[in-house]
Amino acid sequence: MRIAIDAHAVGAKLGGNESYAINLIEALAQIDSVNNYTIYVTTGEARDRFHQRWPNFKVRSTLPHTPLIRIPLTLSAELRKNPVDVLHVQFTAPPFCPCPVVVSIHDLSFEHLPQTFNRRSRTQLRLTVRHSARRATRILSLSEHTRRDIIETYGIEGDRIRAIPLAAPKHFAPVVDKSELQRVRHTYGIDTDYILSVGSIQPRKNLARLIKAYASLRGEYSAAKLPKLVLVGKCAWLYDQTLRALKESGVQEAVVLTGYVPEADLPALYTGALCFVYPSYFEGFGLPPLEAMKCGAPVIVGNRTSLPEVVGDAALTVDPFDTDVIAQAIKLLMKDSQLREELSVKGQQRAAAFDWQETARKTLMVYEEAAGLSL
Repeated sequence: MRIAIDAHAVGAKLGGNESYAINLIEALAQIDSVNNYTIYVTTGEARDRFHQRWPNFKVRSTLPHTPLIRIPLTLSAELRKNPVDVLHVQFTAPPFCPCPVVVSIHDLSFEHLPQTFNRRSRTQLRLTVRHSARRATRILSLSEHTRRDIIETYGIEGDRIRAIPLAAPKHFAPVVDKSELQRVRHTYGIDTDYILSVGSIQPRKNLARLIKAYASLRGEYSAAKLPKLVLVGKCAWLYDQTLRALKESGVQEAVVLTGYVPEADLPALYTGALCFVYPSYFEGFGLPPLEAMKCGAPVIVGNRTSLPEVVGDAALTVDPFDTDVIAQAIKLLMKDSQLREELSVKGQQRAAAFDWQETARKTLMVYEEAAGLSL
């Protein structure tokens, strides 16, 4: 079978989309030496990462046009020139694709929360994803929540959609090397205990409420005794709302904005955190909480969409719209070392149940299914 994967997200610092593409490709390479893969990339970093690593994988570069040009024109032309049996894309497929298509749709936040996207992104996603979903041979979601959402929102038959969860990569584990923990703290200017959150700075990550919840703790803790709040992630769309909340909070000096952080530094950041807080109110899966749990950090998440499905009973779940509740959960973990230890153990056990090779095996089965339908 000839399989093509659109990996334009790799090297583009696109957060979850990039992590998904990288980990899926590497896991497929570990489990499958029989089928032939073509990886379509747009950055030199992605080409260098995959080039000549596995004998049954080849890498082809396509021009990094905007998606509205690259996907319908450049990628379509490549597929006609070099036919394959199935194409795998994230969110958006070529409108006139010459082969069966598997589309991964991580979530439908742009349909339900259009105000949390800029106009260009919202318009592009609404125009292309619905069309791609309806024409796709198979659709992959990352959770049962998103699978149900696609069925209800787009009116698509459930037997065309498979929910296949993600996993934290193997190198996410508690860091025991104290010099590595210290190096990462020094790199990002963290000189005290800290509360951690990881995710791009955009409205639905709900960081403005996290900042307000954190600021409310100043009434009970002095500046010297309150751990710092470390926000890891690049500024994405509409990030000014979060920065405005930070400016108005009165705790700017206690909040560390790291910007984009290389994945290699994340395990130490998770390991060293007093707790990890992810108050997002809309997620298709939510990989950072799973990464944090795998590294032994006690976790707090929002109780909406897919997050309870991912963390099970191994994390505290809170109403993401109630800043008092978020603050109380943080305070509880600050005070209760036994609870932190219990959640650390439970979290590592929970995270161990998710495995990238299993994700790859299930995904390969969907490729075979989609390609078989065209015969």
